[in-house]
Parts: sequence; C-alpha cells; structure tokens
Amino acid sequence: MKVVIQRVSEASVVIDKQSVASIKNGLLILVGIVNEDAIEDIDWLCNKIINLRIFPDENMVMNRSILDVGGDIIVVSQFTLHASTKKGNRPSYIKAAKPDIAIPLYEKFKEKLQLDLNTPIQSGEFGADMKVQLINDGPVTIIIDSKDRV
Repeated sequence: MKVVIQRVSEASVVIDKQSVASIKNGLLILVGIVNEDAIEDIDWLCNKIINLRIFPDENMVMNRSILDVGGDIIVVSQFTLHASTKKGNRPSYIKAAKPDIAIPLYEKFKEKLQLDLNTPIQSGEFGADMKVQLINDGPVTIIIDSKDRV
C-alpha cells in the first residue's frame, strides 16, 4: 500500500459538481493498493500517519502530529500511484489491485484511520472521476510505501 500524504491548509473533493469532502488544516492522503496488501499494511500505515510529526510547533519546527493539532483528513483512492513507466510512454497500472480487492482494503484503511484518530474521516469515492483541490501547506508532501517498512 502506497500513500502520498500532503499537509494542507485546505482541501476538497468534488464529484459530478457536488462537494463530497472539504477540510481546512489537516492532511490529504492519496492511497494506492496492490494485490499483496493486507490488514498488516493498513495497521502499520495508519499508525505511521497519525504519529507523523509534520505540523509546526510554537518554534515553527515540524514536531506535531495530526493528533496534536486536531487536524482533519481526506482520503482519496488513487490507483495511479502504482503506475509503471519503464516501457514506452503510456503508464501501465497492472500492479494496482482490481476493485474486488482494493475496495474492501480502502474501506478498512478509512475505518482504521478514523478509529485511530477518533474523529470522522472524509473521503472521495472509489473509482469516481474526482476533482481534488488543495492548498499544500509548506509545501509538505510525504510518500510512504508499506512494503518499505522492513
């Protein structure tokens, strides 16, 4: 499971001209899932995300987590995170999990993150054509792959 975490001062998701998610201070998390991903990947990533110290303290040092600042989160599924660009100019998405595997893991990821954060998590809609807007704060963008944890 791969995530792109962006610290934002605001972010939103629009589907069919309808706003489905909107936050101020917090994180926008893009999530890509592969067939080999499992609950262990979700548990590890959620723990890493909620404890990641990427928010500034009173000295403007990145020393606070999303828990510390009481920020919000939007989670968006993005199979293109597993694009392979080794051959030719058209990316291949063969590594990305098919919906029958990816959707349950995506839903479990959101549930676990919400449980760990103890606050509602907003999200896009799996497989939908989404318009994602954000103002990256910092900018701070972190990429984490659960396969790199060992």
